[in-house]
Amino acid sequence: MANMVEEILGQIDPNDLAQRVGTDPETAMDAARTALPALLGGLDLEVQSGKADALAAAALQDHDTGLLSQSNPLANVDPGDGQKILGHMFGDRLGTVEQRLGGASRADSSIFSRLLPILAPLVMSWLAGRMRGAGAGQSSGGGGGGGLDDMLGGGGLGGLLGGLLGGEKESTKQSMPDLGGLFDMFGGGGDEKGGGGLPDVGDLFGKGG
Repeated sequence: MANMVEEILGQIDPNDLAQRVGTDPETAMDAARTALPALLGGLDLEVQSGKADALAAAALQDHDTGLLSQSNPLANVDPGDGQKILGHMFGDRLGTVEQRLGGASRADSSIFSRLLPILAPLVMSWLAGRMRGAGAGQSSGGGGGGGLDDMLGGGGLGGLLGGLLGGEKESTKQSMPDLGGLFDMFGGGGDEKGGGGLPDVGDLFGKGG
């Protein structure tokens, strides 16, 4: 099974994305490849901060699991929705995230300010689809439960979400090792700093001196 980065990139038209963010197709796709692990890391930060159940319920109730299966998902993305998702993920650190991503890609931070609101709904759609699939697998195992519909409001979604995100991070780190450091943009893999400080770009790729 393809990881999240591969799956989403495979559904994006490079020329369409380039036009939307104001650059050439190669730069746009390189930026997307850089940004997607950071968005997954942002979701993981939400889980670590105790918001797993709320995040899982929002993904399932508010996001179209079929978005990525459409012929042109970008045409149906609402950047306004994406901006709200980013606000929940990063809060007032969003500008810092954009700057750090700009330092890790051939694209500058202004590209990421336009790109992240486009990618965020795609990530949430991917997440909702994976959760639906995992929930269906659980319900088919017996026990008479109703799968995710029964888990909504029942407190079981957080554990399912945490397991999915943890497995996805490890899978992508193994298959795309050059992107591995981007998952740790938020300090989750190292020393805790009171404000959840972001490491330098060099540290993300093991280049810290």
